[in-house]
Amino acid sequence: MLRMSSTSGLELSAAYHREVVAPLLERRLSGLPYAAARLGSGSDVLGFDDAQSRDHDWGLRLTLLVEDGAAQEVDALLERELPTQWRGHPVRFATTWEPVVRQRVEVVSAADFAASRVGIAPQRLDGAAPLDLVDWLQLTGQAALEVTAGPVFHDGTGAITAIRERLRTYPEDVRRYAIGADWTRIGQELADVGRAGLRGDEDGSAVIAARHVRTLLHLAHLLHRRWVPYGKWLARSAAALPDGDALRRSVLAVLRAQDWRTRQGALAALVEQIAALQGQVGLPTLDPATEPFFDRPHVGLRGLPELLVEEITDPAVRALRPGIGTAEQISDHVSVLVDPVLRRRLVGG
Repeated sequence: MLRMSSTSGLELSAAYHREVVAPLLERRLSGLPYAAARLGSGSDVLGFDDAQSRDHDWGLRLTLLVEDGAAQEVDALLERELPTQWRGHPVRFATTWEPVVRQRVEVVSAADFAASRVGIAPQRLDGAAPLDLVDWLQLTGQAALEVTAGPVFHDGTGAITAIRERLRTYPEDVRRYAIGADWTRIGQELADVGRAGLRGDEDGSAVIAARHVRTLLHLAHLLHRRWVPYGKWLARSAAALPDGDALRRSVLAVLRAQDWRTRQGALAALVEQIAALQGQVGLPTLDPATEPFFDRPHVGLRGLPELLVEEITDPAVRALRPGIGTAEQISDHVSVLVDPVLRRRLVGG
């Protein structure tokens, strides 16, 4: 059993590197260039872990990045010489992806580590070749966060810092394309919140509204140039965005509405809030962003997707079918989104 304490996973990893792993490397492989970080999977990488997180895959984990084929030697050294326990935590334990009891410092090159997370060839990540459009379209926010979100405690090679900068955010035209795709999805079903309610289907109205809330939270991340985590942490991540408190209040107004007219009004206000944010970050927008839906008592979306498409200058991005989006916008199926081969098929790669 792991000892329960108030120490976060990131604090534990930092201390583990500083007090155990770094001194061992200095004694046995003095002068070895390496980087140490807490990257990869786990709620602690995003800083969202708590006591519940510790029932699996949590503990003395570290990412150690070494170059020039030194990974096997370093891994063997750690397996052989790390202690059995440290600060009451086991050094060696099984994980859900590898049910073998062994030390959990992942030793790999920076490019190979990043490639294993984002599904992009190592030679593109290390700068030997540029990232292409399909690389960006198949990339999910969660995959990018597993490389870019966690702290780097030491970088003696500079390789992981360069890769993190390369993956910091979408190229601007890809970002515009993705933002336009979110607006397209909203526009296609925005009026249905009211239509379902008018027909007496309050449950259906609420389900549709919740779907729009999720899309709008995704959109808020894109506008702020932030990667989007998977669904478990989407709302929490959105609350940490600039003006996240106001965004959260608007979201709750939609989700807590008890009738379709209140719900529709709250959702329209949320749409206007996100459209205003779009203008604040320097992108074209409309005020108001919503309009009556024909002669019905419902709300529709004005031409926001078209505004974004008009601003795209990259010929390859302009050639994409408008409104379809990236892999994570096309599908929310976990088995697809964790498989880079399937993600590439979604976006035509």
